[in-house]
Amino acid sequence: MWETILSFHRLRDRRDVRLFGEWRTETRSRLNGETRLLGALIPARGYFPDFLTPAEGQYGWDVGLDALRGLRPERLRRELLLVGAGAGTGFGAAFGTPTPTRLREFIDGGTKHLPRLLGELRGYHRAAVEPYWSHIQAQIEAERAARGRALLDGGADELLASLPPMLRWRAPVLECEYPVDRDVRLRGRGLLLQPSFFCRRTAVTLHDPELPPVLVYPAAAQLASTTAGGEAARPAEEQRQRTLGKLVGHTRSVVLRAIGDGATTSELARRAGVSLASASQHACVMREAGLVTTLRHGNAVLHTVTPLGAALLKGGAVVS
Repeated sequence: MWETILSFHRLRDRRDVRLFGEWRTETRSRLNGETRLLGALIPARGYFPDFLTPAEGQYGWDVGLDALRGLRPERLRRELLLVGAGAGTGFGAAFGTPTPTRLREFIDGGTKHLPRLLGELRGYHRAAVEPYWSHIQAQIEAERAARGRALLDGGADELLASLPPMLRWRAPVLECEYPVDRDVRLRGRGLLLQPSFFCRRTAVTLHDPELPPVLVYPAAAQLASTTAGGEAARPAEEQRQRTLGKLVGHTRSVVLRAIGDGATTSELARRAGVSLASASQHACVMREAGLVTTLRHGNAVLHTVTPLGAALLKGGAVVS
């Protein structure tokens, strides 16, 4: 749900052409459905309703839609009014600004407009996110592997200190670059750290302080792909067909299996019984084929297997 909503921001943003330009072109060509209601609910800048990213979405797209379908009328109206007022957050629409017609119709109509919203969300998700899901998931899994390694190496302090530069750990406070000045107090509830492919520049959190605390932040692998001139998100099938032909031979099968839950280049060389240069070369080819994602972790480079790579291993498709 978060990726879908944040991608709607990226679709209307003209920046980051190297990473998102081709995705924007392809997505717009597939968007034959209606998105005007989404456009009213998700302004180019500022607050969008918390109900669009329910906590249940962590269990899957359909579960998230079911949670949205069961939204209480009073919460729907409250958050829609915040959209119309700019949420009082210091940016976006100002109080007293006329509410857009479509948004006013939704406020007045209440939950009877939810089926239309669900239809727009499904159509947009199919066009903008679903074709690229394997690529997005690979970036997120690489991020999770890197943060998990930091947690194992140095505990929570090391984990929080290893987050991207827009997040700064100064115990006991995690400082974030954010459009407005705001404090989020956990009150013993913990914090869900959620890396995102479509999140850019600043972290995102929920507006309602009573909801479970969540901090969505740009995945480091996605940031690295921008600075390194990496490809934008592409449909997995197209990317695989371009380079999968290079992936043959017993050694690469062994190297792919040796990555396991994540391995640095030196660990990979040791596990697979190959030289450091050979491990680096094989990892590079498999990365081009969409089977491996690489993320810098401190002074080392961490390789993780993508969903496609895992599927090939599970099916025994990588053989000599």
